[in-house]
Amino acid sequence: MTLQQLRYVVTIAGCGSFNEAAKKLYVSQPSLSNAVKELEAQLGITIFGRSNKGIHVSVEGAEFLSLARQIVEQADYVESRYLHAPVPKQHFSVSTQHYAFAVNAFIDLLNAFPMEEYDLHLRETRTYDILDDVRSLRSEIGILFLNSSNTKVLSKMFSQNHLEFTPLFRVTPHIFVNSRHPVANKKSVTLKEMQQYPVLTFEQGMYNSLHFSEEIVNVDAHKRHIHVSDRATLFDFLGALDAYIVATGFINPDMAGKEIVSIPLQLDSVTTIGYIALKNAKLSRLAEAYIGCLKQVLTRPDAPLPVGSVIV
Repeated sequence: MTLQQLRYVVTIAGCGSFNEAAKKLYVSQPSLSNAVKELEAQLGITIFGRSNKGIHVSVEGAEFLSLARQIVEQADYVESRYLHAPVPKQHFSVSTQHYAFAVNAFIDLLNAFPMEEYDLHLRETRTYDILDDVRSLRSEIGILFLNSSNTKVLSKMFSQNHLEFTPLFRVTPHIFVNSRHPVANKKSVTLKEMQQYPVLTFEQGMYNSLHFSEEIVNVDAHKRHIHVSDRATLFDFLGALDAYIVATGFINPDMAGKEIVSIPLQLDSVTTIGYIALKNAKLSRLAEAYIGCLKQVLTRPDAPLPVGSVIV
């Protein structure tokens, strides 16, 4: 087993494909594949599974990759300090549902860890893709929620894909509307009285079911429904229409604009926001730091948690 082989498998996991990793490593794909096969044969494990959908990290591969990543990071540190080699480019990826606090934490990470070179990814994406990104190690962690509507299905998928969910905080449902909306000055609203207004939801593609919905309350019965795919478009609609979205209630005025307000929804429901990662995989330094930034963002006085929220 060589350091070069460890760099190979870490890069493959980060790229999500042998082809992209070969380009990044400046080696041919056959050479890369042979090097991985030799390593797997030497260790007696399968690191990457192959299928017509691409590659995926095996259970034993996930544990090995977490150790390999640590060795590569330490080797890079030693080389940069004692051999005066250039500091290697830092890599980190997170996939998340459309949460302002996830973006805030990413910004805080960059401010807290100045790096000369980096290749970072913040993917605001569909729920199913979050699971797939983390399962394949395209992202180290994924941020999503669990509640009574999706826990059974998603927990089963976590188990099947060897993922582990770690809670961050619990919230009760809120809605977002613009400050001119007819209900904007109410202390709370019911789902029934909101049915007369257009509702906004994030489109989930072929997995557009309640189990993968990003909205923490089922609004399928509404007569006027607008599906969007990104957060900027959603806030444009909120600002221009008497529309609303069901959300966690966490809102950042700097990102959403002061014209958007959050109102508690009268509903006996609790949602747990958290992150998923591969079981038995030790997170990288940047991943650990990002989780720390997430926790700090959630306790900042300038962007407080909504009413009814509890840090786990």
